Amino acid sequence: MTAQGWTHPVRRAEKPSDPDKVRWLLGKVQTWQPYVDGLLLDDLAAVLDDYSPSEEEVEDFALRLRGHLMRLANLALTSKVAERDEVVAELVERARDIRSEELPGDHRQAVGHVRRMAWNVNELLERLVETQCLKAAA
Repeated sequence: MTAQGWTHPVRRAEKPSDPDKVRWLLGKVQTWQPYVDGLLLDDLAAVLDDYSPSEEEVEDFALRLRGHLMRLANLALTSKVAERDEVVAELVERARDIRSEELPGDHRQAVGHVRRMAWNVNELLERLVETQCLKAAA
């Protein structure tokens, strides 16, 4: 079977008959998060603005930015854009490196670390839009 607009064969969908599979699928749908949402854009704006996050905010931003990096990097890898685009591959590698770093104990260094994460999120997001892996965020 070939779907309209696709150049490769597509399997017919199989309805899960097992109630456990249906619950699992429902759980996946209910916990799905878009790759680009208002929170991602708000976090970028807050961290990259002239405003300097407080000590309490830095940890929250670091946690959320790590999540944003992970989602975008996973998208780049699963869509195979990282294999076709050298810039995306470099940004994914940088995302892995920066995500694995511990948040510095010094507030100024922690703010710098969070800003580097935000720049990486921003650059990866822009490149994924350029490569048409994602649509431009509103």
